[in-house]
Amino acid sequence: MQTLTYKDKQIKVDDEGYLIDWKAWDEEVACALTQTVEDVDECDLTEERMEILKFMRDYYKRYEAFPIVRSVCRKVHQPAECLYERFIDPIKAWKIAGLPKPMTDVFSYIQHELS
Repeated sequence: MQTLTYKDKQIKVDDEGYLIDWKAWDEEVACALTQTVEDVDECDLTEERMEILKFMRDYYKRYEAFPIVRSVCRKVHQPAECLYERFIDPIKAWKIAGLPKPMTDVFSYIQHELS
């Protein structure tokens, strides 16, 4: 287990960088995860990116599953490829959203979508 620090906040993540307690997520946690996942110095979470993250969290809370990638942008009223444009990789968005590591089948599904 690792601990990230952001604005005096201690954030516990697993060895792969996934938030240990997905319910402990807030915008500051998202900023810390963004810096780690995207290897940037500043938090770059625009309103559009936050909408995507919040939708993914709400979907997970309801269904305990990864949302259908093509539906995310439609649900947040953004252009069809918003997830790839804003995050490049949907798994990165999932991680920044503070959600648990997806099952292996999700990784396969995402790879299929990318090809």
